[in-house]
Amino acid sequence: MAEAKPVERPLSPHLQIYRPQMTSFSSIMTRITGNGIVVGVILLVWWLLAAATSPDYFNFVNAIATSWFGDLVFTLCLLGVWYHYLAGIRHLIFDTGRCLEIETAEMLGWVCVIGSVVLTLLTLIIIHL
Repeated sequence: MAEAKPVERPLSPHLQIYRPQMTSFSSIMTRITGNGIVVGVILLVWWLLAAATSPDYFNFVNAIATSWFGDLVFTLCLLGVWYHYLAGIRHLIFDTGRCLEIETAEMLGWVCVIGSVVLTLLTLIIIHL
């Protein structure tokens, strides 16, 4: 009897053969933005605690929060909030059993990405008026 030769291939889809889809990207981004929002909240809470501590400590933390680093963190946090909000609406639509077709689900993923960028820019424009 011939010996069976094991086939050397991945047992599940592997990065070498798996094409990332918008739906998987959107799911990953929802998790990343959810965790990224925490960074902005930590900076905000640190700023508030410094305000309650002493003027010198507040000036130190305020310098960080209002620097380019703080602006970057808060802007990315704002982008994350908008993305997370739109992705939540997308999942509410999915929970009703609607828009589950592949093309529609991918289109809604792009709506989340593009919509969050547009809403972030609009928010920044309105804040700076």
